[in-house]
Amino acid sequence: MPTGTHRDRVYRALRDDLMSGSLAADERLGEERLADRYAVSRTPVREALARLVSDGLVERRTSGLFPYRPRFDDLADLYELRITLELHGIRRALENPTIRHDPAVLGPELERWYLLRSSPPAPDAGFVELDEQYHLAVLASSGNRALRDALVTVNGKVRPVRMFDYLTPDRMTATIDEHIAVAELLLDGKLDDAHQVLLGHIDTSRDVVIRRAEEARAMARFAQALRD
Repeated sequence: MPTGTHRDRVYRALRDDLMSGSLAADERLGEERLADRYAVSRTPVREALARLVSDGLVERRTSGLFPYRPRFDDLADLYELRITLELHGIRRALENPTIRHDPAVLGPELERWYLLRSSPPAPDAGFVELDEQYHLAVLASSGNRALRDALVTVNGKVRPVRMFDYLTPDRMTATIDEHIAVAELLLDGKLDDAHQVLLGHIDTSRDVVIRRAEEARAMARFAQALRD
């Protein structure tokens, strides 16, 4: 049986190859070939593929497993929906003075990001999980659970490309700082400022991930051309 470290190594290597575009969209992800590629048995490859299906980076087709590649028209629509949901959590408080962002929900999340700022993690696509947790907590703290549940669905669809936002130190630092700024403003009742910072935060993230996803797609086409 592979150790946890062994499984994680294969998962990270395969995830990086998928995100870099070194595996073409029409390239079937066969266990045996991938086992040769990473010099491991088929078991850790099978486990890595299962995790990547869950992440959304691998999709199951009739003939097997393949790298997921988003339709960019769909991506723009999904980001528009994400912005609508997240900002509405603030707008409802702006429109109704009795609505306050719950410090019991948002406070612990803010403390988590203070810790991340004091000891920033290295760039890693898996950071998307902490990012999603933050945005869900912010929306949940506005008091409308239906908005939060809707964001969960949107997150699942955009997660594969949102991973592209956490590949450089500057984007990690910016994300942490902006998360802290939004949460502090909300807890201080500075809703207009929080609305503006959150909108800028999501807009910037969208631009980064679309650009990097396009670069990965171009790289995949280039790699395929070299093989052809």
